[in-house]
Amino acid sequence: MMWGDGMGGGMGWMWLFWLLLVVGTVVVVLVLVQAATRGRDGRTGRGGTAAPPTEPGPRRSREILEERYARGEISIEEYRERLRNLEEGGR
Repeated sequence: MMWGDGMGGGMGWMWLFWLLLVVGTVVVVLVLVQAATRGRDGRTGRGGTAAPPTEPGPRRSREILEERYARGEISIEEYRERLRNLEEGGR
């Protein structure tokens, strides 16, 4: 049995096309916004952490030196020598 002029059979699925079009557009916009804001605030994405502070000066340099010593990358002699150099350079 034909309904109307035979064109109504495919029109019932047209709502699905528009729904997918709207959902796809929203997803694209969200991805673009996330990519644009990720570059500005230094985050790595969902659940990411902020970039480490990049404050200039001897305080940050000393923190880096202490971190390297704590990880065992440098010896106590090298730590003391570099710390002395930092303190002399800061005056």
